[in-house]
Amino acid sequence: MVGAVVENLSGRKLAVLGGLLVTAQVTCFLLGGIRTPAPSGTIQSLTTKCLDPVKDGSHDTWFIPWPTDRFGETLCERLEHIDEALGRNVTARQIVFASKLPHRKENATLDFSRWQQNLIGVLQVDVEYEPERNMAVLQVELTMDLRLGYRNKRDSEWHLLAESTETRTLRCSVENSQKEEVMGLKRRHAYDCDMIPLFELGNIHHDFYLLNIRLPSELMDGRKVNQNLGRLSDLTLTVIHGNGGFVKKWLAMKSAFLPIVSAAAAWFWARVLKLHRAPSLLESMLLALGVALSVLNVPLELLSLVFDTPWMPLVSDMRQGLFYATLLSFWLVFAGEHLMDDVERNKLSEYRKNLLSVGLGCLSLFVFDMCERGTQLRNPFQSIWRTRVGANCALAFIVMAAISAIVYFVFLSYLILKVFLNISSKRSALPAMSSLRRMHYEGIIYRFKFLMLFTLLCAAMTVVSFIIGQVSEGEWKWEDDAQIDIQYTSAFFTGVYGMWNIYVLSLLALYAPSHKRWPQESDTLSVSGEQLEFSRLPTEPTDAPGLQDLLQKQSLD
Repeated sequence: MVGAVVENLSGRKLAVLGGLLVTAQVTCFLLGGIRTPAPSGTIQSLTTKCLDPVKDGSHDTWFIPWPTDRFGETLCERLEHIDEALGRNVTARQIVFASKLPHRKENATLDFSRWQQNLIGVLQVDVEYEPERNMAVLQVELTMDLRLGYRNKRDSEWHLLAESTETRTLRCSVENSQKEEVMGLKRRHAYDCDMIPLFELGNIHHDFYLLNIRLPSELMDGRKVNQNLGRLSDLTLTVIHGNGGFVKKWLAMKSAFLPIVSAAAAWFWARVLKLHRAPSLLESMLLALGVALSVLNVPLELLSLVFDTPWMPLVSDMRQGLFYATLLSFWLVFAGEHLMDDVERNKLSEYRKNLLSVGLGCLSLFVFDMCERGTQLRNPFQSIWRTRVGANCALAFIVMAAISAIVYFVFLSYLILKVFLNISSKRSALPAMSSLRRMHYEGIIYRFKFLMLFTLLCAAMTVVSFIIGQVSEGEWKWEDDAQIDIQYTSAFFTGVYGMWNIYVLSLLALYAPSHKRWPQESDTLSVSGEQLEFSRLPTEPTDAPGLQDLLQKQSLD
């Protein structure tokens, strides 16, 4: 009888295959754990306060916080403190907070690498506590005129990348003990303010970036803004960027797995097409999973080394979402097709309720991503986190997504437990079989249980990876009191990514149709020492899997 490779593969070959997969999995963890930096790094520095001599605050001039490496001069008249401008009849628009990226290190000029992939900026506002106002909580709308420019090593001037007038909700608080310190003149910066998301670039295509921030008291249309801000002292800019060392290893993994998974999917489907029947639902879903993983494995990020690709994060999220949707759907079908409860499920419509919930979850992720990254294609200063309502909605969405992932894992665990219980009940038919057939079915059951446990482990790691990815992406954007302290390593990310590929490869290899036939009950058995030799009687091959054949046989009996 013809079955899957997992049913007819010898124990020795299965052990060799398992050893290779375990070795590959350990290698993936070691790849991220040995001499690999964290997936992202941060740079934090105070902005430089510059004085614009033009009263109307012209936007034609760039203010550079330190001498450039080419010209050796600066366009910034520095202010040590904003109070210096009070006696000089200077307007709020004339004060420019400037920051050049990357920052200098030990008087050496650094530059960005395109391997660092993306750049995120968040702002920390330092506001002094004023005893006469006696406000324990300060919540105002902060309006900023923002300009972001870039320059490459061979450029002679700065070029405008984006400019916008943005409003962010600034929330600050002060403790009673800090009030007492202020009254005793022991410190000046007493307010503890939430971080403000400022900008996000989908890729780092240029060597240097320059940010100029103005906090005007009046807009060009005459509207008054920033009236209740209080005594502003400094702005601290924190930039988060990818680490080139991690990105190189990540793309190396993608480049290595792409041809292997693609070839395995093509080999699997070629064997399915040779059968004298239409492909089953499980086989079709397994092919779809192999294709989705191959799409995810394409090292598309290499294009950012040559071209300016601000759309790369959005495309990467869409590929990740496609893989998640296919993987979650496959697990539901994989467990359902092995429930063995005499219910015909070889149709996708039989899983419409469960698949609908997966589809709605992935659709909501796509809508959220378009609201965040889609708008940033036009304006990098746009963010769903810019308002209090938007930040609460985004945080609520992340929490709900994490809860949904956990609920899905619990439901999948229930299905797999139900599969195990059903298999145990079907094993009552084994004692009535011949020893040869019983040994064959026992081997199938043990191998299938191992695959199910591997599926459960992969699902658990996927859920943890999804939650950590969502939290780590948003932890710099929400308020301090809502932050979750999470430590993650490169080894976890490379290990989980490798596990996805190893899991799909093992399924493609073990669930491919086998060309071998195992003996029937009418076969004769002769023993010579410890060798078992089978003389098979001619039989007509079928395409039914051995585990399903066990169910059919017990039903007929």
